[in-house]
Amino acid sequence: MSSIAIVGAGTGLGAAVARRFGREGFAVALFARRRDHLDRLVEDLAASGVRAAGFTADVRRPQELAAALERAAGELGTVEVLQYSPVPHRDFMRPVLETGHRELVGPIEFSVYGVVAAVQQVLPGMRRLRRGTILLVNGGTAAVPHPERAGTSIAFAAESAYGHLLHDRLAGEGIHVAQLVVPGAITPGHARKDPDVLAEVLWGLHRERHGFRHFADDLDS
Repeated sequence: MSSIAIVGAGTGLGAAVARRFGREGFAVALFARRRDHLDRLVEDLAASGVRAAGFTADVRRPQELAAALERAAGELGTVEVLQYSPVPHRDFMRPVLETGHRELVGPIEFSVYGVVAAVQQVLPGMRRLRRGTILLVNGGTAAVPHPERAGTSIAFAAESAYGHLLHDRLAGEGIHVAQLVVPGAITPGHARKDPDVLAEVLWGLHRERHGFRHFADDLDS
C-alpha cells in the first residue's frame, strides 16, 4: 500500500486533503508538532473510515522530519504523495526594512530546509514505485512578494525555485511536482478557498499531472 504524507497537517486543509485522498484508498500520514492535535485528527479520520497515523515533527528540524517520514513509510506504506503545507509563523511576516539576516533564519528553515529534507527522504521510495507526486502549498507571496511580509516572500520564492527545479528534473521519472498558490486566507465556505474545494484541486493536480504553478484564486482576492 502507498500513502500520502501531509506535512503541516491541521483541521482545515490538512484534514480535508486527508479525507479526499483517503476516499481513494490512500493511507494518510499526518505531521505536526503537537501530539494531542494529531491524535484528534487521527480519531476524526478513523470515524470517516480513513486509515491514518500521526507523527510529531518540527519542520525546522530537518533530521527530525526525515526520521518521522521514515517511520511513517514503515508503518503505512511507501509515500507516493508528499504534501508540504505548514502554515508560516506570524513573526516571519516583518516589513522588509525591519528584516535582517537573523530574521530570515526561521523562514528559510521552515520553507526551504524542511521541504528539501522531506523530498530527499521520500524520493527513493517514489523512484522504486516509478511514480509519485510532490505538492507544495503556498500563500500569494510565493508569486508576488509583499514588502510587509519579507520573510515569507523570500523563503517562498526559494521554495518555489526548488519545486520548479524538481518539476523539470523529475518529470521524466513519472514523479510530478506542482505548487498550489492560495492568495489570502483559506476560508470555509468560500467558493474557491474552502478546504474541501482546495483538497479537490490538489487531488486533481495529483491525477492530471500538468504544469508546475497553479492558483486557487485571483492574486488580488
